[in-house]
Amino acid sequence: MALTLRVVNVNSIGFESCSRCSTFISPNPSNSRFVSAGCSKVEQISIVTEESENSLIQALVGIQGRGRSSSPQQPNAIERAIQVLEHIGGVSDPTNSSLIEGRWQLIFTTRPGTASPIQAAASIGDGKRILFRFDRAAFSFKFLPFKVPYPVPFKLLGDEAKGWLDTTYLSHSGNLRISRGNKGTTFVLQKQTEPRQKLLTAISSGVGVREAIDKLISLNKNSGEEDPELEEGEWQMTWNSQTVTDSWLENAANGLMGKQIVEKNGRIKYVVNILLGLKFSMSGIFVKSSPKVYEVTMDDAAIIGGPFGYPLEFGKKFILEILFNDGKVRISRGDNEIIFVHARTNAQ
Repeated sequence: MALTLRVVNVNSIGFESCSRCSTFISPNPSNSRFVSAGCSKVEQISIVTEESENSLIQALVGIQGRGRSSSPQQPNAIERAIQVLEHIGGVSDPTNSSLIEGRWQLIFTTRPGTASPIQAAASIGDGKRILFRFDRAAFSFKFLPFKVPYPVPFKLLGDEAKGWLDTTYLSHSGNLRISRGNKGTTFVLQKQTEPRQKLLTAISSGVGVREAIDKLISLNKNSGEEDPELEEGEWQMTWNSQTVTDSWLENAANGLMGKQIVEKNGRIKYVVNILLGLKFSMSGIFVKSSPKVYEVTMDDAAIIGGPFGYPLEFGKKFILEILFNDGKVRISRGDNEIIFVHARTNAQ
């Protein structure tokens, strides 16, 4: 009889004996899988940890501005995944580990508006706490080759310029770190960012988006995987290569904003929230004409307000080519060679 680790939820993590196998239940139920009872205890913990880290990375898909979610449910999913990893535990003495050294990319924070260009002098408090005092601040602009100093009287702020960060999780690979600050802010940082997250980070910062897209498409081609499909689901438009016009109606009709809903029956819909409960909706059909390529016809547009709708005379036919789709992020080429990046908001 082997000893296996079962993660049921963030409040229930423990070892469970069984004669054959046990199930690892991740924060994302679709990631649950069987862990063989023949595995050693170390192997079982490694599998559970890997699954939990992947669940957190998956939950972060579509996050923009380091914290602006693509769906109302996303922050809760991220917090659950964070709590699971904190309960499992990573490196036991993170701040004294060489794994914490390096340049870390902030990929999520519970207070996205607080990210600032301030440098701090830091010291180690104990096995997981980093003490710091802010001492310098500067602005970086893409169009300037130097940083602009930001005059903050840190020396006059006294204890207000001090703070601490607890490293509540550091992965054994040294690539993922979770920290919680003295003001209750949670941070998720990644040392080596995967190509998909690099794209989302580039979209968030507005720098290097094209390069990140090309890299992701190139990796997908070299992987030998099947051609990407126009997969069903709800997809939030996160970036496009087209400059928007002054007409939000035209932008919405061209799919340059809002959400795209793809259905099994060959139906497709654009939905854009306007204001005061009003929505723009435009429906149509799609037909696959060749590998990766679809003929799309949009012919049913309206302004929707509750049970009422005001029809609009909009019609559009175009060719949509799917360049990349991993079920979480989709890259496509539409009319007039416009490149779109969509993040799935109801990922399974």
